[in-house]
Amino acid sequence: MTDHEKHIKELRKRAMRLPMNPGVYIMHDKTGKIIYIGKAKALKNRVSQYFGSEKNHDKKVRRMVANVEYFEYILTDSEFEALVLECSLIKQHMPKYNILLKDDKGYHYIKVTAGPWPRISEAKQIADDGARYIGPYVSSWATKQSVDEALKIFKLPTCTRKFPQDIGKARPCLNYYIKQCCAPCRGKISEEEYNEGVEEAIDFLRGGSAQCVRQLTQKMEEAAEAMEFERAARIRDRLAAIKRMGDRQKVVATRVPEQDVIALAQGAGTSCFEVFRFLDGRLCDRETFLVGETGNPKAARGEFIERYYSMRDRVPPRICLDGVAEGMELLRDWLSQKAGRKVVLSVPQKGEQAKLVEMCRNNAAEQVAQATGRTVREASALDELGRLLGMEKPPIYIESYDISNLAGSENVAGMVVFENGRPLKSAYRKFKIKTVEGQDDYASMHEVMERRIREYFDAQGKNISDGFGRLPDLILLDGGQGQVSAVKPVLEAAGLQIPLFGMVKDDKHRTRAIAFDGGEIAIHSNRKAFTLVSSIQEEVHRFAIGYHRQTRKKSTISSTLTSIEGIGPSRAKALLRHFKMITAIKNADLEELCAVPGMTKPAAQKVYDSFHPEAEKS
Repeated sequence: MTDHEKHIKELRKRAMRLPMNPGVYIMHDKTGKIIYIGKAKALKNRVSQYFGSEKNHDKKVRRMVANVEYFEYILTDSEFEALVLECSLIKQHMPKYNILLKDDKGYHYIKVTAGPWPRISEAKQIADDGARYIGPYVSSWATKQSVDEALKIFKLPTCTRKFPQDIGKARPCLNYYIKQCCAPCRGKISEEEYNEGVEEAIDFLRGGSAQCVRQLTQKMEEAAEAMEFERAARIRDRLAAIKRMGDRQKVVATRVPEQDVIALAQGAGTSCFEVFRFLDGRLCDRETFLVGETGNPKAARGEFIERYYSMRDRVPPRICLDGVAEGMELLRDWLSQKAGRKVVLSVPQKGEQAKLVEMCRNNAAEQVAQATGRTVREASALDELGRLLGMEKPPIYIESYDISNLAGSENVAGMVVFENGRPLKSAYRKFKIKTVEGQDDYASMHEVMERRIREYFDAQGKNISDGFGRLPDLILLDGGQGQVSAVKPVLEAAGLQIPLFGMVKDDKHRTRAIAFDGGEIAIHSNRKAFTLVSSIQEEVHRFAIGYHRQTRKKSTISSTLTSIEGIGPSRAKALLRHFKMITAIKNADLEELCAVPGMTKPAAQKVYDSFHPEAEKS
């Protein structure tokens, strides 16, 4: 037993002596620094779990436990008090292994530059540059969105050209041709008209669209009465642009006046929480938090809600989640007390709210994709597949198996690996079936999985963490319930809880469903997951077939050699290993054949005569 194992055993003994009371536990490293703070309904049960079998922990927990030198605890009268104390202590100590959120909610402003031809932009702080600053605003996203809307509605430039210096010096940019810029660079708009547009944009930003519409409508009517038809038409176009912008915003509007929508997307080493905040039924703010690896999604959601609303004064009456959070009832009570009114936590399954959650989740997947170098499609497909199969988190590392033979001869199997939704060809493996004679795909699949699991346990003693030394998040077999039933006992006997499913084809050899021990899951309606599973099934089939053809070819060549007198399997292998191809053996002279390890001169003569019968006759 190593020193680390002895230390973990000692920590478990101490944890087993803890009381069954609610409280907060605090983990320290060798330097005494606090690295994790958690709450528990029963301290003994919760803390002792950390120092049990590593198989029950995800990577994040294993890393944390490996750094624990000692722990302490504080008893509380209730689990609710433990939650409040936990929030306070995490704020104070910011432990490394807790979910920590960077609060960038500083003040933001709208900047209007001084001088002729003013520009409107977003600013993070007020500078002493003579510009006008409108604000402050709390949300950077809302400020940027408002500025972008105003610039598009009133067709104000976003380029770096300076006016009047650059007027007439170059062709207008693309924004002019798609009718999103009045293009002062063309010299067709006067400074007075331009400044009028800027002031109307400022009124729009200050007063909102409803007030701006009333003012513009009045100006349009006055211009029409004064027979200033060009000006009236220009104002009419701005009113139409405001309406189009409002129609676009209705896509992310909701009948619930005030609520937050929270979704989690997980990737390899990176996770993202996305928060959509709705006020007056309209999306008023959006926040993104990249938080590294999060492990169990239920626990991660619960911890995120604690951290997030510890930083926010405003708690809405309704919070929609993309999945169940750990301790939802406790969180509901805490949020209700913080808000001073009832707060509803829900996981919508259909309707408008479910669509909002899905949109929020897709945005989180976009952030994970950018952070991990994947495409949004890959990140979304893994997320959708994980949810479809009832997995706690997306399957980042997938292994797939297929058996290939010809009427029971040359029985082989192929294993392919997909990591982050992409083939990982360095991890592909080939198996020649050893214990099964004839065509028995179930028994063959059973043997392959036994050998794969045996390789995993052998690798553990050698500190190998890739290839066979790494367990997959998901196993997909080419076949139905029969293949799943054949392999499941192997995983159970090894004490491994790896999600296991089959990939079922239709009569045209296209992916139709996913099989499990007890039924099938239709996947056609889940387009992203369907495409990913189809790609995996096609790839594992191609790889297994390719290996089978290669084996059959070698077998045919080998049988050609072993038919020669004095050449057995060993010498046939030695010849193929040395010359690579049968053509090279045929073209070799007697001296080259004798140079092959294990060959004698008489045996070499037999090989030479076999390929050169005319020489033997002469």
